[in-house]
Amino acid sequence: MRLSDFDDWARAHHGVITLERSGLSRSAWYRAIDAGTLIQVHPLVARLPGTPDTPEQRIIAGVAAAGDGALASHRSAARLWGVPRPDDDPVDVIDARSGTQASLDGVIVHRPVDRQRLAPQRRFRIPCTNVLRTLADLGAVDRPAVRDAVGHVISVRLADLSALEAAARTHSRQGRPGIPALRDAIDEWAIDDKPADSILEMAMARLIQRHHLMPVAFHPVIEGYEVDYRVIDTPVILECDGWAHHGLDRRGFERDRNRDADLVAAGWIIVRFTYRAITLTPATVARRIRAATDRWITTPSPDAA
Repeated sequence: MRLSDFDDWARAHHGVITLERSGLSRSAWYRAIDAGTLIQVHPLVARLPGTPDTPEQRIIAGVAAAGDGALASHRSAARLWGVPRPDDDPVDVIDARSGTQASLDGVIVHRPVDRQRLAPQRRFRIPCTNVLRTLADLGAVDRPAVRDAVGHVISVRLADLSALEAAARTHSRQGRPGIPALRDAIDEWAIDDKPADSILEMAMARLIQRHHLMPVAFHPVIEGYEVDYRVIDTPVILECDGWAHHGLDRRGFERDRNRDADLVAAGWIIVRFTYRAITLTPATVARRIRAATDRWITTPSPDAA
């Protein structure tokens, strides 16, 4: 393979190239590294000079160095599935083959006994575990992160709660430390036995609980419309506005406003909050909810008339 050929291949794979893909002999490979034409990342794995040092580049390099059949897993797979992760995470790789290999700098190689759901998926041209296996593994290395990872998977519709529950059952066995964290996250994301369909709504549920606000009904149907929350025994409806669902979708925006107009005409009060407000200024949101509901404690709501 000519230098220009493997240059093109590497640039399509986050700037990473292996000895096998390069077509070079070992001696030519090492001469290229000595000359600075390639920068060694792991044995027989290098990156092109000038390519950005990104988490994705480190992940694909770690997978390549682990050998044939290796998959990005745990924290690395979570990142590839879009779950927010720190840029300085170590690279997690599953290698289901027996045997040992030399340690790799910055790479944790997992050799699981549980071989379920190891058919490779590809995200950003990187082989990785599927999203359900990823969530089952994540709790073993970062238990607190599982709750928000489950929220991400649900909110972007990669999987629903029933699929997550099935995955927890499939992978549930002694010695799987990630499963209790996954079960806890599934339980937390079930509000009033209904699946929470966005991170916003889960954040609002936690806010209501922590600030001891009046009880709410989750996703009740009012005047023929399903709303996010209704504060029980009041005419106050709480709506959580996410940019992706309310800002970029013009038809959704118009539909929400028409619904609001019908509800207000029927005597309901709608209070809307953004993700930024709910997560960054929860005390202010709680104060506004309390101000909207206190005056209605002894006043009947429209559906009680």
